[in-house]
Amino acid sequence: MTSFVRGLAVTVLALLNTLALCSSAASTEALAGKKGVSVNTVAGVNEALRDVRVDWFYNWAADPQGVAKPGDTEFVPMIWGSGSVTPQQLERAKSLGTTLLGFNEPDMAGQANMSVEQALTLWPQLESTGMRLGAPAVAFGGDQPGGWLDRFMSGAAARGSRVDFIPLHWYGSDFSPAAVDHLRGYLRAVHERYGKPIWLTEYALIDFTHGTPRYPTEEEQVAFVKNSTAMLQGLPFVERYAWFTLSTATAPTGLYDDARANASGTAYRSAG
Repeated sequence: MTSFVRGLAVTVLALLNTLALCSSAASTEALAGKKGVSVNTVAGVNEALRDVRVDWFYNWAADPQGVAKPGDTEFVPMIWGSGSVTPQQLERAKSLGTTLLGFNEPDMAGQANMSVEQALTLWPQLESTGMRLGAPAVAFGGDQPGGWLDRFMSGAAARGSRVDFIPLHWYGSDFSPAAVDHLRGYLRAVHERYGKPIWLTEYALIDFTHGTPRYPTEEEQVAFVKNSTAMLQGLPFVERYAWFTLSTATAPTGLYDDARANASGTAYRSAG
């Protein structure tokens, strides 16, 4: 081997080692800053948001709606539905963040309530912000062939539309320790189907199967908060997650009673 070839081989090997180190650092960085929470503008929200120790938050809107952003905590805007796709809302979102969440539960009549075709037609306006862009967050069935998300992703691919990650919602009706495995299985199935990073933007234990919602006991919820956050922190394809929700003024699953952490809030604050 000539000195030139030997030197070239050493240079290439050094470059490969550098790239491997960079890749490892990028993977580590991707796992950091996962924990978030959804908020509404209710009494005590600013104090609770400062106390809960999350890396990011959102409020189903393009701007914080009067909620004070604590320190380095990231606000992530959302374009909630068809009526939010306006130049003013898109510009507002762009001025306040670098990542944009798409439509909220378009598969639900009581939420954004959009057809797949309507969402696909409006999607280029969200793309035009240049922000990193999350798919519409379906209420359920994200892993189902022919479901709302499946048809949207197929349509986006056919049109050459950009979708950078998949936001999901999940509510467990089984309050036993098996709930963590149920959640993991759903996230994995969606990731394997679309090959995109996952954001779990709403999750909690709520049983909607009998009409009137049923909620876990305090002990069941605290155990699930601890075990689910540990699981989510360890899944490399889950970029971020957000408990539903910060305040019990919004839902019984809230982490704070006004500005005071309840047992679940204390567990969530310690997670991550």
